[in-house]
Amino acid sequence: METGKHFILGIFDDEDVLVHGVGKIRSAGVKIKEVYTPFPVHGLDAALGYSPSNLPIVAFLFGMSGTILALTMIIGMLGFDWPMDIGGKPYIAFPDFIPITFEATVLLASLGMVGTFLVISNLKPWGYKPFMFDARSTDNKFVMVVDIENNKLDESSIGRILSEHGASEVNTKKIDA
Repeated sequence: METGKHFILGIFDDEDVLVHGVGKIRSAGVKIKEVYTPFPVHGLDAALGYSPSNLPIVAFLFGMSGTILALTMIIGMLGFDWPMDIGGKPYIAFPDFIPITFEATVLLASLGMVGTFLVISNLKPWGYKPFMFDARSTDNKFVMVVDIENNKLDESSIGRILSEHGASEVNTKKIDA
């Protein structure tokens, strides 16, 4: 009995052909596992059906946390813990709090975004050598990976569909589990 997974790789030479081909290939009933590109391709995530990121919502929540933390700290210190009469101004003078509140908002939002990105990216530890389906995907080729086992169509049908929609090469790759 064979172990491992079988994949079909569609190698594309042009990003526009790839983006237009993704929609047509998906509409033909092929489930695409992933697409690897040497640089970001505008519109590819929408063509693959990926939903927008929730990172802006997380940034807003971390920013609000920074604002609330800064105002609570400043009002608590200057208004209740250690009130000082400085030039006859009130103890709690909001215009004076704006710079520190802004800086705390930006600080917590940026640190929270970095932390959230590291957690959701599932980054591997230093020294980890990732598996590459095709080394040319880091240079000048666009690689579409289709998992044969997760598709209803057979291998030859998937290869034919990839070729019809712009793949310059169609290869089969077996990965040992």
